[in-house]
Amino acid sequence: MEDTLTDGVVTLARWCPEHRDAQVETVVGSLDHLAAWMPWAIDGYDLAKGDEFLTRAASQWESGEEYNYAIYTPDGELAGSCGLMRRADGWEIGYWLAKSQTGKGYVTRASALLVALAWRLGAAQVMIKHDARNVRSQAVPERLGFSQAGEEPAEGRLPSACSEVNVVWRLERPA
Repeated sequence: MEDTLTDGVVTLARWCPEHRDAQVETVVGSLDHLAAWMPWAIDGYDLAKGDEFLTRAASQWESGEEYNYAIYTPDGELAGSCGLMRRADGWEIGYWLAKSQTGKGYVTRASALLVALAWRLGAAQVMIKHDARNVRSQAVPERLGFSQAGEEPAEGRLPSACSEVNVVWRLERPA
């Protein structure tokens, strides 16, 4: 599996233990923004949670279950995270950005790189799911040509901004 992906603007780098301090600092610096949408951020974030994430990411990478990447800006600043997660019916893309990095197209670029990776892995389709109220996340699959495939009930403990509905988007492998 490729440890680094780039489109010449954003660079995706496989999460590694040496990224922990920057990862935790980025999450903590945007906690109000992230906790509104991300269940893992509801109760705060600290070094122990950073270590837990990186340990889990390494294990999932080795098993081929998930490929999680740090998103870096053109000037090398950590902007957020994205991942390609194996699902029974294809691969799913997930992402988050630091509050200061939103609106710059970084997640769309990162997601395009992950779609290309999914095709190289032989995927028949790629999905993106987001809360029905998260219009910024909705813009990503729209820009990349995904089709809205439906809605599903949200599960688990929901962050404050979330509804109880996830929108599901699909992109079929080109013929």
